[in-house]
Amino acid sequence: MSVYVLVNGPNLNTLGTRQPEIYGTTTLVEVVARCRALVGSLNTLVDFQSNHEGALIDFLQRQRGVTGGIINPGGLAHTSVVLRDAVAACVFPMVEVHISDITKREAFRAHSHLTEVTAHQVIGKGVAGYELALSWLMEKYGQHG
Repeated sequence: MSVYVLVNGPNLNTLGTRQPEIYGTTTLVEVVARCRALVGSLNTLVDFQSNHEGALIDFLQRQRGVTGGIINPGGLAHTSVVLRDAVAACVFPMVEVHISDITKREAFRAHSHLTEVTAHQVIGKGVAGYELALSWLMEKYGQHG
C-alpha cells in the first residue's frame, strides 16, 4: 500500500468561488474526491489545507511512511523560504502544483521557492494538475489502486 499526502495552502479552501476565471469552478472538496478515486482502494490519500504557513509546516513535519506528496502552496510559493525548507526536508518526493500558469501572471508570481526542492512540477493545467501530479507520483514511486 502507498500513502500520499495532498497539501493545500492559503485561499485554496475557496476554490470554486474565488476568481473562477483564473481557478475554475471546481471546489477543493471535489479535487480531493477525484484524487481519492485515482489512488483507489489499495492506497491512502491524506489531505490537508490551511491558510497558516506554520500549520502547513507542522503537517509536513509529522508525515511518516509517506510514498509521495503533492503541494499547492498558493501564494506562499513566492514568499516562503521556511515552507521551502520544510518541503526540502521531506524524506518523500513532493510535486508542486499550481492551477494557473504562474509564469504568465504578475511578475512576482513567476518564481516559486519550492521548484528547486520538488521532484516535479505541474503548472497551468487547472485543477486537473492535481490528478496529473498524483499519476506521476504513482507511476514513478508507488502503485496503482
